[in-house]
Amino acid sequence: MTESPLRVAIIGTAKRSDYLYGPLLKALPGVELVAVWGRSEESARRLGGSLGVPAFTDLDRLIAETQPHLGVVSVAYSANGRVGRMAVEHGLHVLLETPIAHDLGEADAIISAARQRGLKVEVAEQFHRRPLEQIKLKLIQSGLFGRVYVSFNDFAGHGYHGVSVLRSYLGFDARPVQVTGAVRSYPLAPHWPRLGAGPSAREETQEHGLIEFEGGQLGVFHWTSVGYDSPLRWWRSSRFLAEKGMGVTAGMYPDVEEQLTLLAPDGQAAQRITLERQFERVDGGALAAIAAHTGDPDRPIVTWENPFRPRVQGHGPQWHDDEIGVAGCIQSLVDAVRNDTEPTYGAQQARLDQEIVLALHQSARDGGRPVRLPLEAT
Repeated sequence: MTESPLRVAIIGTAKRSDYLYGPLLKALPGVELVAVWGRSEESARRLGGSLGVPAFTDLDRLIAETQPHLGVVSVAYSANGRVGRMAVEHGLHVLLETPIAHDLGEADAIISAARQRGLKVEVAEQFHRRPLEQIKLKLIQSGLFGRVYVSFNDFAGHGYHGVSVLRSYLGFDARPVQVTGAVRSYPLAPHWPRLGAGPSAREETQEHGLIEFEGGQLGVFHWTSVGYDSPLRWWRSSRFLAEKGMGVTAGMYPDVEEQLTLLAPDGQAAQRITLERQFERVDGGALAAIAAHTGDPDRPIVTWENPFRPRVQGHGPQWHDDEIGVAGCIQSLVDAVRNDTEPTYGAQQARLDQEIVLALHQSARDGGRPVRLPLEAT
């Protein structure tokens, strides 16, 4: 028998509710979008009309009339934690936007409320779920690179996003024990920002951190506040250095170059791994898989298969990499609810990423004094 779809409500009317979560939920199998909630009647009605579902400003009434199982919380950045906790306390399994909360006490309140009610919490940290990141993680998990010693975020993502990417290479089970940080602000020459109108003088804030992990592994974090839109800061890269090779991603997403190398059989040179995107047709269509041709005789090919590829040719969405990543967040929550398992990333990992960012800022305020983890929740 086919399982009934899990009923989903979007909690919040942020832009991603309309252009991202709504279309994804309508296209994903196994879920049904049944309602939206907003704090104002106008914004709720506008979102409900766009997505073709009932709109509510009363969450109790939404739950009573549409009986959702899951809530996708997509609100203004400052309201993430408060509205996320409200959804959990109303009995919904939830997908929360990033960060899980702005302080650790609020994150702990969400986690505790979910645990008391037997609810699942996933967090929409999609960076490590993008296809190019997924094939790298599969290569690392295959053992071809051996142990990863050091990972870097060089402006590849801000805050918790960048921390999450560098931690994914080391393994999410690697335990951070100390953070040292520096934060500086600098004036920039007038220029045209990609996300603004007209040239203007700007000030950037740079964040730099060294994260030490139990067992000697290191994470190196760099970010600039203008990293997403300034022609003066065009470099974006994530990297890892491993026992048997290394990986470097460079470029402005989505136009990035992957350089993954192992040791050549003669032990004298680097041997490049070739990544091949495979589509459902020879002339295009939806992404089906990424194959890594390793050059290793014992493991010549490592493949990541797109879990959202069409089962019937041409009958499915042709999502870009970031949409695949966000769909992976939703599917993680769906699988956790259906199978009574833990999400593949989850609230504790999201809390830890935010904790590292807070520790970096605390160290910077203290003149670069190393800060031991865990931090005291506030």
